[in-house]
Amino acid sequence: MSHAKVPTELAKRAARLRAQIDDANYRYYVLDNPTISDPEYDRLLRELQTLEAEHPELVTPDSPTQRVGARPSGEFAEVRHAIPMLSLNNAFSDEEAADFVRRIEAALGVEAPEFSVEPKLDGLAISLRYEGGVFVQGATRGDGSVGEDVTPNLRTVKAIPLHLRGDGWPRVLEVRGEVYMPKAAFEAYNAAALKRGDKTLANPRNGAAGSLRQLDPRITASRPLAFFAYGVGAVEGGRLPRTHSATLALLREWGFPVSPLAATAKGLDGLLDYYRRVGARRDALPYDIDGVVYKLDRYDWQEELGFVSRAPRWALAHKYPAQEQMTTVEAIDVQVGRTGAITPVARLKAVQVAGVTVTNATLHNADQVARLDVRVGDTVIVRRAGDVIPEVVRVVPERRPPGTHPWHMPKRCPVCGSELVREEGEAAWRCSAGLFCPAQRKEAIRHFASRRAMDIEGLGERYIEDLCDLGYVETVADLYRLTLEDFLEMKRRADERDGTVPETARQGKVATKWAENLVAAIERSKQTTLERFLFALGIRDVGEATAKTLARHFGALDALAQADGAALLEVPDVGPVVASRIAAFFRERHNLEVIARLRAAGVTWKEGAPQHNAGGPLAGQTAVLTGTLSALTRDEAKAKLEALGAKVAGSVSKKTHFVVAGEAAGSKLDKARELGVEIWDEARLLAFLEHHGG
Repeated sequence: MSHAKVPTELAKRAARLRAQIDDANYRYYVLDNPTISDPEYDRLLRELQTLEAEHPELVTPDSPTQRVGARPSGEFAEVRHAIPMLSLNNAFSDEEAADFVRRIEAALGVEAPEFSVEPKLDGLAISLRYEGGVFVQGATRGDGSVGEDVTPNLRTVKAIPLHLRGDGWPRVLEVRGEVYMPKAAFEAYNAAALKRGDKTLANPRNGAAGSLRQLDPRITASRPLAFFAYGVGAVEGGRLPRTHSATLALLREWGFPVSPLAATAKGLDGLLDYYRRVGARRDALPYDIDGVVYKLDRYDWQEELGFVSRAPRWALAHKYPAQEQMTTVEAIDVQVGRTGAITPVARLKAVQVAGVTVTNATLHNADQVARLDVRVGDTVIVRRAGDVIPEVVRVVPERRPPGTHPWHMPKRCPVCGSELVREEGEAAWRCSAGLFCPAQRKEAIRHFASRRAMDIEGLGERYIEDLCDLGYVETVADLYRLTLEDFLEMKRRADERDGTVPETARQGKVATKWAENLVAAIERSKQTTLERFLFALGIRDVGEATAKTLARHFGALDALAQADGAALLEVPDVGPVVASRIAAFFRERHNLEVIARLRAAGVTWKEGAPQHNAGGPLAGQTAVLTGTLSALTRDEAKAKLEALGAKVAGSVSKKTHFVVAGEAAGSKLDKARELGVEIWDEARLLAFLEHHGG
């Protein structure tokens, strides 16, 4: 059938849709400046798909609809490259890069020649052939001379143009570049695969290579692949600029993505400066690189220098230290974090990774250990990127020795011996002795002393660090036995340790006011409220509002500590997860011992009868405060609303009854309007409080 049988207006509409979609791809992948939303893009593509399905004669080889993936093929055909895709010589040191530049300077008789420089992506090299501006064939590098025809798979990569933009392109043009998988897309793909129970990808490079070599292009189409052009191969019926850098700029105009880090540099100093600048950004880049590439910019100089063996004399790959290495697991231990989270750690046979000797690597959590099936004795791949803690990324199963056993999380904390717990649906196991465990000591004290908890004014991070590191406190209860002399001695020892002894102290003049203030603040904190004390204990997910609700509901600490799960679930706004965390906290003997010591040290509060049905004009209502009030502080307004029975929440939801909006109210006010929640201004709040004696 011919296009003549299709109504002219439909043919024009299909052409317009193809042009709009191609332009959207160009702006998204090449210019990084999208002009239409994802839903609009999808709508245009669906309309074109519908048109072509109803009128197959409208389909063209370069139509965006051809990216979705055709039926599986039985095998890949061979493609002989018109111009071989040669490999590059590698440099692993500045000295090797200097030798490269010196040889070029000597051969050409020039000083500080100009180079085109770009990052070396860790993906799969490919060659794209265009005839008359239309993509007709794509192949892998293979052995450099012969690759595999993966044209249907490459059509699914949206960053690769199916036809060239603009004009002036040669009749035949081969573009070389790298197909890669962005880091974020790789992580998202693996997360979704885990959720489905599918096999995950080992790393972005393997993900890109494996995706392009799928016999079924529909699988390739489902993978998040991207592309950067870095050069040309065969050119017929046209001419290119005189330099490589100008060619890259022209390729970008024709619709190819080119690395935004591509640049030029003069001489050795320029190359090494580029190497270090890109290296400093390596971990923050959205894709993996393993080095940078230097190419003599002028093509006539490239031709004059020629090739040696299977590599050009005019180009070099300057590699960064490897971020992945293979080693063996000698043991698996667990570490306890500041908040009690338990992290399995692989103890490794020492190996150099990214220029650093690595002997330990994180395994993140028990689920990750099970997923990887890491065992003592296994050979594993370890990855380290920049300052990131080294991690085990996969096991090499064919190297597993006989007699290994799966690893299991221990039942008790390795630091304090308390029970380890994990709530349903949680990835992390945790030590249940938050008040007692030495590993959690500093975080527990910091929270305990904070303004909204026990409000020990002046006890900041620095003093907490020194009190713990120098052995003055083991639990929060030890704060109440500290004397003025303890603080002064602690300060003296800390100054000597840090080499910061003040000149006045050397002369025998010791400042004591700060220590006197701290002792007084600790003494004042002994008189508190039950709700503040509950909040200070640091029970997971027991914030100020929940602590207040618990205090009102049970009236006394002992009643709360003895409550079982069913009793806790009767408390308003306490669900199964929070109930289990409260029960686990009070079930741990070590926590109860610390509480007993706090009471013995004189920490007291008023206890009263349980208030299961709090009264007040706002009983059962949830309020949210936003913006700045002129007559009250946020804390004062919150306290007054709670005294009238309201629960004051931190975010707006469908359960919110009203929002009090002061000056410069932001997103919470917008959310309230969106949900149709009642909004009070400050005048209405003050009038309500005055009427109800608040």
